[in-house]
Amino acid sequence: MTRVTTVAAGRSAWAAALLCALVLGVATRDACADAPAGVEWSTLNGQQQQLLKKFEGQWSQLPPERQAALAKGSSRWLAMTPDQRAESKQRFETWRALPPEQRAQMRERWQQFKGLPPDQQAHIRENFQKFHQLTPAQRQQLREKWRKMTPAERQRQRERAHERHSH
Repeated sequence: MTRVTTVAAGRSAWAAALLCALVLGVATRDACADAPAGVEWSTLNGQQQQLLKKFEGQWSQLPPERQAALAKGSSRWLAMTPDQRAESKQRFETWRALPPEQRAQMRERWQQFKGLPPDQQAHIRENFQKFHQLTPAQRQQLREKWRKMTPAERQRQRERAHERHSH
């Protein structure tokens, strides 16, 4: 097994779910550790206001964190290409279809990820990218191998991957 597939197997299930939450942006409201100041509706540009129109009547009653998250999210959305928007919509629909327990678990993993040092976050992102560069068949093979491992074997894989990363 190559280093790429070993590393991906060691962290693929955890990292995939974690980074899915990252990509989906489901934790936007948690992205700002310090409570941000509120965002005045009038400071949003015309495109943002149009995008967030359904919030206009209640904007001033929204918590400042929610206002900031919506403003930031609208800016990201407006900066996306049409293809990126279509992908994002699909990911959001996939997210909405998840059972509440699974969404809660993903939010928890997102918080764990946010608590990691930047170098470990970068390593997880790198492994996630490597995993997604594999063919669908290779990814499925890796998932099956991971599922068949005992908890002890999975832990050994994690430790080996951590040792390789820290050297």
